[in-house]
Amino acid sequence: MRLYENEAKKLFSERGIPVPKQYGIIHSPSELEKLDVRYPVILKALVLVGGRGKAGAIKKAKDKIEARAKAEEIFSVGVKGYSVGSLLVEEAVDELGACYVGVTMDPASYNNVVIASAVGGVDIEIVAKENPAAIHRIEVTENESKLPESLATELAEELIKELNPKARILVTKNSLAETISKVYNLYQDADTKICEINPLIITPKGAVAADAKIVLDDNALYRQAKLLDSLGITEKRHDAAELTPNERRAQGIGFKYVDLLSPNAPKDEDKIYVGLVPGGAGYGIFSIDEVANIGQRFFGDRVIPVNFMDSGGGPTQRQIAQMFHLLMDYDKVDLIVTSRFGGISSCDIFIRGLVDALRERYAQGKRTVPVYGRMVGTDLPSAREFLQKANAETPGALKESVIIVGNQRIMADVVKDGISSSFARREK
Repeated sequence: MRLYENEAKKLFSERGIPVPKQYGIIHSPSELEKLDVRYPVILKALVLVGGRGKAGAIKKAKDKIEARAKAEEIFSVGVKGYSVGSLLVEEAVDELGACYVGVTMDPASYNNVVIASAVGGVDIEIVAKENPAAIHRIEVTENESKLPESLATELAEELIKELNPKARILVTKNSLAETISKVYNLYQDADTKICEINPLIITPKGAVAADAKIVLDDNALYRQAKLLDSLGITEKRHDAAELTPNERRAQGIGFKYVDLLSPNAPKDEDKIYVGLVPGGAGYGIFSIDEVANIGQRFFGDRVIPVNFMDSGGGPTQRQIAQMFHLLMDYDKVDLIVTSRFGGISSCDIFIRGLVDALRERYAQGKRTVPVYGRMVGTDLPSAREFLQKANAETPGALKESVIIVGNQRIMADVVKDGISSSFARREK
C-alpha cells in the first residue's frame, strides 16, 4: 500500500528527517486563500503514480497569483491520464545539491539493500542504467532492525565525495549518515517494501527530504495499526490512482485483472491482440507466456497478450459474463483465449456466463470478438449439454465462439487455431 507524499513526510518528520514546511492540502485553487503561506511555494499533485514532475504536476510559484494559476493548471491536466483531486502546498527550499537515499529488498537474496547516490531528483533506474558508477549499494545480510553505524557512514562518505563543492560544505558526513540510518530504521519499523528520499536536497540549512516515497507491505499491515491510525487510514487502501480503467472496472466487479499495456499505447494493426480469460492465477500467468511463445514461433512475433486475469476460485455466472464483457469492450482486443480446468470452479457456470455475455452483446448490437477455448473438469457433462443447446437456440450470438469440451485437443493447438483464424479474417 503506497502512501501519499504528505503521509510519508509526516512519518519522516516524526523520526527527525527534515522535510520542507508543509502549508497544507487543497482540493481546489480557491482553497489557497485559506492557507497561511509564505511564498515561494511548491505545488504538488497528490497521486499514487510516478512521473509527476515530467507530467507538469509539480510547480513552483513565487506569489499568490502565480500559485492559483499553476494550481488550476495541475488540477485540469492530471497525471498520466489520472485526475488530480488534491495538491500539497509546501515551502520552496533553495537547492544547492541533490542526492538519492533509499531502502528496499533484493528479491533474489531477500537481503535489505540500502542505496545512495549523489545524483538525485531523477529516476534511480535511469541513473543505474546510464551511470551505474553513481549508485552505491550495501546489502544488510542479517536483517538488522537498526542500520549498523559503519554501513551508514560508508555510504555517507561516498555521497560527500561526489557532491558538488557548494553542497559539500553545507552537510557533514555524520548528518548524512544519520539521515541514511533514519530512513533504514523507518523502513524496518513500518514494515515497508520501499522507503526512499528522491531528492534529498542540500540547502543552506542542511539536507532536506524534498520528496518521500513509502510503500507498506500489505502482508504486514496487521502489525501497523498504530501507524495507520496516526495517518487517519482506517482501512486497506487500494491504490486506485495506479489502476487503469480496465483494472478499476475489474476491481469493482470483484475479480483480479492486470493490463499488460498502457491505456494510451497505440495499436499495431499488423498484430493480433489477445485477451485472456484463463482459470486460476497460475494458469493466468502461463497463458501470457503460452500466447507470446506461440506468436513468436508460428506468427512472426506478431501476437500480443494484453492482460492477466484470475477467473478461478468459483466466480459467479455474472462475474464470468462481466470478464468477457470487459475484454470485448477493450478496443485493442482482436481475440479472446479462454480455458477452464474446473476444480473449484464449475465448467457449467463458466459456459453459462460466457453464453450470457455473447447473447447480451448480440441482442444489444455491441462489438464481439471471437472466443477460442477449452474446458475440462467439474460439471463438464452439464456444461457440454448446455453449450449444445445454446448453439442450437442462438447460433447467431455464438457463431464466433469455438469452445472445445474435453481433452481431444491440447490448449496450445486451440490458441494457435484462434490466432490463425484472426489473421485469416483480417486478410479478407
